[in-house]
Amino acid sequence: MDGLISKIIEVQPKKARIMVIDDDPVTFSMLKDMLVLHGSEMFFFPNGETALSALDNFTPDLFLIGIEKYQPDGFVTCKKIKQDSRFRYIPIIFLSTAGETESKVKAFDLGAVDYITKPFHFAEVRARVAVHLRLCTLQDKVEFQEIMERKVREISEAQLATIFALAKLAEQRDGDTGAHLERVREFCRLLAQRLGENSPYAASINPEFIECIQHASPLHDVGKVAIPDSILLKKGVLTPEEFEIMKSHTIIGAENMQSVYNHYSGNTFIGMGIEIALYHHERWDGTGYPDGLIGRNIPLSARIMALADVYDALRSDRCYRKGIGHEQVKSMIREGEGTHFDPAIVKAFFHLQDTFNNISESMQKQ
Repeated sequence: MDGLISKIIEVQPKKARIMVIDDDPVTFSMLKDMLVLHGSEMFFFPNGETALSALDNFTPDLFLIGIEKYQPDGFVTCKKIKQDSRFRYIPIIFLSTAGETESKVKAFDLGAVDYITKPFHFAEVRARVAVHLRLCTLQDKVEFQEIMERKVREISEAQLATIFALAKLAEQRDGDTGAHLERVREFCRLLAQRLGENSPYAASINPEFIECIQHASPLHDVGKVAIPDSILLKKGVLTPEEFEIMKSHTIIGAENMQSVYNHYSGNTFIGMGIEIALYHHERWDGTGYPDGLIGRNIPLSARIMALADVYDALRSDRCYRKGIGHEQVKSMIREGEGTHFDPAIVKAFFHLQDTFNNISESMQKQ
């Protein structure tokens, strides 16, 4: 996304529009000779009144305002320009034959960015004008980028909310899971954060990974929308045939997200959602499904999800049993270390186990 924003703001430079406010036409002629050849458009106004009226019709990129010791019109004009929010950040350079410190201080107090003393030196004027135009352009780009990033964040948040709502629709078909998505989302975030701090995977886990797994984890069971209620809500043990149908939710969810990913290739969020949906029932020892992957061949995001999902499923009331207490679930996860679960993720879980219990207890009724 950062690359897209950079491309958007890399616009072709436009001609700088410079408004000259000075009662001396000779000054304007000299400035025009200095600056027009360097790609600037010059607009001359003999006094502040006519210049301010013209500002209703166009916006310059820079003001050059003449002042003299006994003609304060330039100072008044500057003050009025700065009071107008449309022009507050447009640079103003004062031009004067007077080089007194008092005039310069007053100019800067009013918001001027520079002060050039007559007679002009061509190279100096061109250099100073170029610097301030460049600074103004950079400021515009920074402000535009901030606006773009804010809009992107707003769009991303809206998209995430929509995706989460769709995942909730799938979850609600399994009526006893409560706030399952909210809990596993937090469990995955915590596990990823801990693994990024202290584990063999620390070099692979950055803030983007942590944010991505937090938002992608609710998609793990989205394929259950295609599982018949007679199987999904069955209170007894599934038959082998029914279990095969239940297992297909991993492939169904991943295939549906893959069709989206084909249109947005490179989207890490959707890519991780596919990994999690397809592989969160794989086991460290290779006895899981759908592909029987072993160890680190299982994507890290899916290994994290596997433990988070099992912990929450065991703690939660289901249509066919009551939830199991934290201490017993801890023992079951310990037993699954190296067979069901990645040992490094089990270690991270035990570091966080009190937090897991608190989250489970506080969110169980939601």
